[in-house]
Amino acid sequence: MHTSTPSVVFSGEPFRGADESLPYGDDWLCAYAETKAVAEEVALKAASATLKVCALRPHLIWGPGDPHLFPRVLARARAGRLRIVGDGENLVDVTHVDTAADAHLGALDALRAGRANGKAYFLSQGEPVKLWAFINRLLAGAGEKPVSRRISLRTAYWLGALLEGAWTLLRLKGEPPMTRFVAVELAKDHWFDVSAARRDLGLKPAVDTWAELDRLAATLRAK
Repeated sequence: MHTSTPSVVFSGEPFRGADESLPYGDDWLCAYAETKAVAEEVALKAASATLKVCALRPHLIWGPGDPHLFPRVLARARAGRLRIVGDGENLVDVTHVDTAADAHLGALDALRAGRANGKAYFLSQGEPVKLWAFINRLLAGAGEKPVSRRISLRTAYWLGALLEGAWTLLRLKGEPPMTRFVAVELAKDHWFDVSAARRDLGLKPAVDTWAELDRLAATLRAK
């Protein structure tokens, strides 16, 4: 299996129930999405009767042991630097790490059984969530105040453009606190049809999304 990302179809537009018939993106805004698309395309083109390959596109993986997503959200919230981008009503897919792991095992079984070869699959819990309600529930469970201050997508987008330019010009290390890609991801709908993965890979949520979020948030309370 090749672990890919839904970002391979990024176009700057919202996705509402889109499926794998979507073409690769053409307005990447970041090297991450573009290089992942190149890698996925190379992997799938290599699929043959003797080399069985499929690509899995889990959206927004989270769970225990995560060193990136939730720690960044909490750090920004605790520093008073977290803002809702857009109207705060956008729906996104999320994928618990156990669901993603089970799907990888399901993909291995599918390839062995002669299914899934040369195909890509979106993965998620199967029920999109309101991104900012999801984040605020995490914050509440971790003992933090919910984020309520807002910034428009337009403002966040152009702020991201300015910061990207500054980081490049000054050769600063790390990532800018905002980028054009992140602004779009935080403000627009991004949820996908996972019926193909259900059919071919046996995709199903390994945990209850909200119950597991509450359990995990409690472990993130500041000591």
